[in-house]
Amino acid sequence: MKRHALLLGLALVSTHCWLLLGADAQGADKLPRVGWIQNGSPTSPIYEGFREGLRELGYVEGKNVTIEARWAEGNLDRLPELARELTHLNVNVMLVGGDQGLRAAKEATTTIPIVVIACDPLDSLIISVARPGGKATGLTCISSDLASKRLQLLKELVPALAHVAVLYNPEDRNKASEYKQIQQAASSLKLTLRAFEARSAIEIDKAFAAIADDHAQALVILADALLVFHEKKLADLALKGGIPAIFGFRRFADMGGLISYGASLRETYRRAASYVDKILKGTDPGDLPIEQPTRFELVINLKTAKALGLTVSESFLLRADEVIE
Repeated sequence: MKRHALLLGLALVSTHCWLLLGADAQGADKLPRVGWIQNGSPTSPIYEGFREGLRELGYVEGKNVTIEARWAEGNLDRLPELARELTHLNVNVMLVGGDQGLRAAKEATTTIPIVVIACDPLDSLIISVARPGGKATGLTCISSDLASKRLQLLKELVPALAHVAVLYNPEDRNKASEYKQIQQAASSLKLTLRAFEARSAIEIDKAFAAIADDHAQALVILADALLVFHEKKLADLALKGGIPAIFGFRRFADMGGLISYGASLRETYRRAASYVDKILKGTDPGDLPIEQPTRFELVINLKTAKALGLTVSESFLLRADEVIE
């Protein structure tokens, strides 16, 4: 009898545990799911920025929200596959990066709401999210609109500047218009430009070799998902080649690039959490206007400037939001 009672007790405990586990699993399945598709990696500051934004709004991963994160890690061709994967998981909202990410998401779904972080001109982004094939809204860091300003900053740092290289990824359909904008600025500054294209890490190497052969005196890098992923590579190649270079985001300067000017990507992704929150609570993406940044960071790496033989004026340093020494 004692043995029978013991076995019965163990069976009841086991059944109770399985019921609890099943309830937990069922509860986890019922949590709202946020699909995340980016070209970077899990260590990217933008991911922590987004998660910080969610925490500020009361979300705790595993408790009241699940993040299904997918990373292309430099291979933009994987974005459509990752978008389809999240569609099959039936996420409640997708957060994607750049024009390439938006296209991949809209090809994968016509029903799941999409929030995109893009750095293209506002008019271009509005047209992109309005195209059929998905319910989308987003935030822009309007990096493209700052292309002319970046050229002016380079001219100020290199007073004798006459010949400038521009590097961009032609797979991003917005870069052609951005290049035209920088051409207009170059004309007013009496600078000549030459464009160089890169669609992969290998093509970045080839482009820098061609830039060196062309004897460019400075370099403007136009941002997209691919080139943001390769910020460290770009900074290293520019320093190795002895060419002053400017990019849109501060991590470029943090990693040894000369100068960056633009909105904070980490802060933009932190703000994106509020869009995700509103959509999870039932707001239609079409009712959320595209948000623009109100602040831009000027960051200069003084150590790199010295390595390049540049003398940075005191007035320039005083205007910088941060000077890396």
